[in-house]
Amino acid sequence: MNFIKKANILQILVLIVMISSCSKEKKITVLSDAQLPKNMLPTMKPLTNESPQLTTAYISETRGRIDSFYRKNWPNNSMNGSFLVAKNGQIIYEKYEGLANFRTKDSITSETPLHIASVSKVLTATAILKLVNAKRLDLDQKVTTILKEFPYPEVTIRNLLSHRSGMRSYSYFTDRDPNVWDRHKTLTNQDLLTIMGTKNIGLEQKTGTRFAYCNTNYAMLALVIEKITKMPYKKAMNTIIFKPLGMKNTFVFDIEKDKKTIVPSYKGNRVEIGIDYLDGVYGDKNIYSTPRDLLKFDRARNATDFLEPKLLAQVYTGYSNEHKGTKNYGLGIRMVNWDTGQNFYFHNGWWHGNTSSYIPLMKEKVTIIALSNKFTKQTYAVRKLSKLFGDYPFNFGDE
Repeated sequence: MNFIKKANILQILVLIVMISSCSKEKKITVLSDAQLPKNMLPTMKPLTNESPQLTTAYISETRGRIDSFYRKNWPNNSMNGSFLVAKNGQIIYEKYEGLANFRTKDSITSETPLHIASVSKVLTATAILKLVNAKRLDLDQKVTTILKEFPYPEVTIRNLLSHRSGMRSYSYFTDRDPNVWDRHKTLTNQDLLTIMGTKNIGLEQKTGTRFAYCNTNYAMLALVIEKITKMPYKKAMNTIIFKPLGMKNTFVFDIEKDKKTIVPSYKGNRVEIGIDYLDGVYGDKNIYSTPRDLLKFDRARNATDFLEPKLLAQVYTGYSNEHKGTKNYGLGIRMVNWDTGQNFYFHNGWWHGNTSSYIPLMKEKVTIIALSNKFTKQTYAVRKLSKLFGDYPFNFGDE
């Protein structure tokens, strides 16, 4: 009997430990960005198992209309790139056509990373916004408080994100005067900062007075990321965005390590465009990715815990209203704001022969992505597909 009693007592103790263990597991909470210890970086969180699941009938009908658009926009499979349309994170249509390399005849596949050009700005802005959300940065913080060499005292993080800093484009002031930069040498982000701080590179216009799309803004934001995270931009982007989201075919181009292995770009006539002295600058460009990886990124940006609501609202606010019009720019995102109240958000890119288009239809939970490494403006025409999913005044072309 004593043995049985002892056995029962032992079982009860084990059960108590198990219940205690389970209750402890339930009490585990996920920290918000702002609650993270200062030695931890905020990271993007995947958005999975979105609902509702698309019906077979819906997918079939929508896929047919997208395919009709694809064949009209890129006749005879002339795209030479990657194209994807998804809703609720579920891929409705994707196409991979043409060659990644015309010399080796390697085909473009779903795992072929292409240069996403200025769509890189959306990812750079996202890393900055996560750092703001974590209270490591403030949108209205002066850049001079972070980058000591920065020569423009009124420019803030918000000015950089919204292209209202007034700075000049680095591709112009480094190209025209050999006393400013020797084009035989690869230009870096730090070189840019030093040049602006020592070569008397004046502003194009007074800070905050008007919108002027300028790659220099995002080259400086990349340096801000490095300063705040104490990591190279490439590692910081891996830590905050790529690895947490499983973006296995996405990377920041390293001109020294990757120039012989990346997918080259081409003019429309298939003449290869080589690497030049500007290809060492990142933040504004130089991210390689795939539509499937960018879909993961887009859905994470739509997760409820991506940013605090007040900060998120500022991302999709237009900051350039000095002239009446529909086109505007938020914090790392382009937009069209119609008088009807309908808004369209997107970002395009163009670098060498690479063109890109990223379209998040947030209300409809739709993602449209097109990338090409052979120059064509047809990449940008994918915005017309928005009309399939919502009240967007674009001519779809099959009506």
